[in-house]
Amino acid sequence: MKKYLLMASCLLAGALVVSSCGDDNDDNTPGSTASAEVQAIEQLSKKYVEDVVFPTYASLATETENLYSQFESAKTLFRAGKLTQAEIDNICATFLKARSYWEASEAFLYGPATTFGIDPHIDTWPLDLNALATALKNSDQVAMLDNGDDGIAYASTKLGKELLGFHGIEFIIFRDGKNRQLATLQAEENDEVFVNNNAHVTGEQELVYATAVAGDLRDKCYQLEVAWKGEKANAKHMARIEEIESETQIGSSYYGDHILSASKAGSIFRNWQTVLVTILESGCSNIANEVANTKMGNAYTGEDPNYIESPYSKKSYVDFYDNIMSIKNSLYGGINLSTPDGKSIMNLLSTYNTTLGANLNSSLAKALQALQACQVGAAFVDDPQAAKVKTAMDAINDLNTQLSACKNWVLTIK
Repeated sequence: MKKYLLMASCLLAGALVVSSCGDDNDDNTPGSTASAEVQAIEQLSKKYVEDVVFPTYASLATETENLYSQFESAKTLFRAGKLTQAEIDNICATFLKARSYWEASEAFLYGPATTFGIDPHIDTWPLDLNALATALKNSDQVAMLDNGDDGIAYASTKLGKELLGFHGIEFIIFRDGKNRQLATLQAEENDEVFVNNNAHVTGEQELVYATAVAGDLRDKCYQLEVAWKGEKANAKHMARIEEIESETQIGSSYYGDHILSASKAGSIFRNWQTVLVTILESGCSNIANEVANTKMGNAYTGEDPNYIESPYSKKSYVDFYDNIMSIKNSLYGGINLSTPDGKSIMNLLSTYNTTLGANLNSSLAKALQALQACQVGAAFVDDPQAAKVKTAMDAINDLNTQLSACKNWVLTIK
């Protein structure tokens, strides 16, 4: 994804939120008595971190670990002439599980995903097929990638974000919305871009590339898990992150600890209202706006017809749906809940501002319903200007309007 401006805007938005909300709401600084609303925000913030963010990133780390292991095995089996379609299908299934967890995390991109540049590193699109063809026809470069941990490090530092992450892997294992067939891996790559670049690339070279990139993807997802969870993260994942010396702390704390210790010395969050405004504005509202007006809007309006997420698997609408589910999970205080948790943003609104809560819940349901409807019929890549796209964009923009109203209400809480 082209997120250079988005990344900068997230950082700026976070800084503005911390500054402005902190200045306006000093009632719950250490030593003061917090209002009932503020006490509820403290409880829901902890629920959000521990029951939404932590498990999402833990699952993402686990599935990308599985994906890398499967690619390592597939590469070995291919060279021995023993790779089967079943192994390819399993890789595709694991990829889609990992992809779903990633998309369901995009309502909290404001944290380490942005601070450490992980988001653009693993999710830049469109994939630069010309550069990929050039890279894979270079036997010396392929040899560098085919070197275990050193190959992963080479991919991470030398390939560039247009060839890294989910979408490079997606191209290798999906074509035209279907799982890649073993026979096409056993033959020379026949994609038009490769042919035009006189790139005589074999399935073995493609698997070498995908394995190294999957290892890098795994490491970046480990980094996300550790940067949020700290010592609570999987010990194996933490050991790997320490081995490759990835950044995991902002100041002297992990990001989850910054939220959990809001209003205390050392936290980047001056008070609990600041936490909630960040979740609503830099998190939920940011991804709602991106889905409606960039991910869908660029292709729908014709501003950038090639700006299509997940074109090889044809899972764009699934990606968008999972993005909005990341908002629902954030608002409901848990993953895939049918009703809001008692310690959740939605329950806070139901208790203290019922009209606002009802409007937000209704707009959320309509956005998800519109994206479900999009999954019936032509894929986004095949018809990005379909009427159903505009219906979904309008529904998501209405959701964003309600999120902004909620943020404004939070700013009034003392």
